[in-house]
Amino acid sequence: MSGDSEKYWYNLKTGDVEKGYESPSVDRAGPFETPEEAARAPEIMRERSRAWAEDEARDDSWGDGESGKSTRDQ
Repeated sequence: MSGDSEKYWYNLKTGDVEKGYESPSVDRAGPFETPEEAARAPEIMRERSRAWAEDEARDDSWGDGESGKSTRDQ
């Protein structure tokens, strides 16, 4: 974990990029390899959230047949 202290973080409260553990963990997103990547944290988090939501929707519809019911509903 010592390597993470040398990486970059996005401060969710201030919008600043920080190197290392400058702010409390609840206020940080990361770690990121570069300051540029950390600056894109809100965009990266939206992309990942969208992908997770799509995966969940796909999982929720798994097993749907012609009846439109999932195997859990049967």
